Amino acid sequence: MTQTTAVATEETESTDICSPPPRRHPRPDGQDSYTISEVVAFTGLTAHTLRWYERIGLMAHVDRSHTGQRRYTNRDLDWLDLVGKLRLTGMPVADMVRYAELVRAGESTYGERYELLEATRRDVLARIAELRDTLAVLDYKIGIYANAGQSYETARTR
Repeated sequence: MTQTTAVATEETESTDICSPPPRRHPRPDGQDSYTISEVVAFTGLTAHTLRWYERIGLMAHVDRSHTGQRRYTNRDLDWLDLVGKLRLTGMPVADMVRYAELVRAGESTYGERYELLEATRRDVLARIAELRDTLAVLDYKIGIYANAGQSYETARTR
């Protein structure tokens, strides 16, 4: 699957130095016409999910071939990568659709996009803290059982 930053997806000139470089697209720009089955293979999403994203407005209109088949571009792959990242944050679908609408509305929505992403970031940080706490409990319990197992084996062999 391709990877890009939200900054690159939204077509600004600045780059985020904390983000990894975008992965190479399967085809160069200008030759980037992908069928739905190719996008399924690249992204791991189902064709049903891709059609649903388009239907609910999470994806902008996807171009069609002369026979009516969807034709995705590298930009569509980049957008799907971002949507995948937003899904991993736990962002509700309604918020993702709102974000997509704001992106399509243009630069005048930067403030709203910032607020939406900043709220999501706070949620992710809270989840990370919860997971770290959970990991500490697991590590503690694993330590107890590892030591208990060693003590049991030592006592058995005496």
